[in-house]
Amino acid sequence: MLELSPNFLILIFAASLDRLIGDPAHWLHPVQVMGWFISQFTDLVLIKDPASSTCIPRFSPLIMKMVGTVLGTSMILGSGIIAWLIVLVAAKIHPIFAIAVSSIFLAACFAGRSLRDAAESVLAVLQTGNIEKARQELSRYVGRDTEDLTELEILRAVLETVTENAIDAVTSPLFYALIGSALFDYGGVVLAIAYKASSTLDSMVGYREAPYTDLGWFSAKTDDVLTWLPCRLTVITLALLSGKPIYVWQICDRDAKQDPSPNSGWSECVYAAILRVQLGGANRYRGLIKYKPLLGDAIEAIAAPKISHALKLTRICFLAWLSLAIGIAIFFVN
Repeated sequence: MLELSPNFLILIFAASLDRLIGDPAHWLHPVQVMGWFISQFTDLVLIKDPASSTCIPRFSPLIMKMVGTVLGTSMILGSGIIAWLIVLVAAKIHPIFAIAVSSIFLAACFAGRSLRDAAESVLAVLQTGNIEKARQELSRYVGRDTEDLTELEILRAVLETVTENAIDAVTSPLFYALIGSALFDYGGVVLAIAYKASSTLDSMVGYREAPYTDLGWFSAKTDDVLTWLPCRLTVITLALLSGKPIYVWQICDRDAKQDPSPNSGWSECVYAAILRVQLGGANRYRGLIKYKPLLGDAIEAIAAPKISHALKLTRICFLAWLSLAIGIAIFFVN
């Protein structure tokens, strides 16, 4: 008789919840809680300059790095420990209740449905021909300025968002959930939540620009390190799924290393190679133009079907990892 441990039942239920309902708008999300704590902390160590309406560090660069290290360490470890304690309390009430709570927590770490909904919301508006409204819809999901983007630039922005976040928001949380599930009871939830804290820190304070240069140094480096392995495994998986692994890897090896980020270049480039499109180029942030390296070859134009294909690739990669892990668990347990 086939048996699955509660850990892998939690994985299956969480994946199903993310697929079916995603992140309900009116539910309190763990990332919102993490974001609130990070904001409260940064308000203590940054001073708002009334003359320029910008923030400046309260302490010296060395002290700000130390403070940032405390912030990053406490958020990552604290988030994982708190999630574990909540689940343990739930287990004291009833094992099924613990599985339910764990599944909801873990589903919140998987953003596959949310990523798909965000992309499709922009594409739906774009298909109506209302480019101004499409720019406004896009601005909800990207950091770049969207006020004067052309239709092609909107499509590129959506595809870049989908491909970059595929690692941070989908496969990396799954990777740590699988590792944790193999290590200890409810470990998948603990490690996935801890990784989500690292990713949230990176998105909020892990900037190279002031005033976060020193405060976010530890958070940015930690997220780079934690994402490195799942990113490479995702690239390898997608390359194999494409049926042309050597070609895809050659494109990634040629272009991805040009990106200053050790992970996002690889994440975007593997999709660009498979889809036969080119990503990167000029983007504007708060009025300043920044250039990202070109990734892939512009063999075909970026269009809505390409974005749908990218989302499908992410979903297949997710299911392939989950199925392989469950298959291995069943083999060894039974």
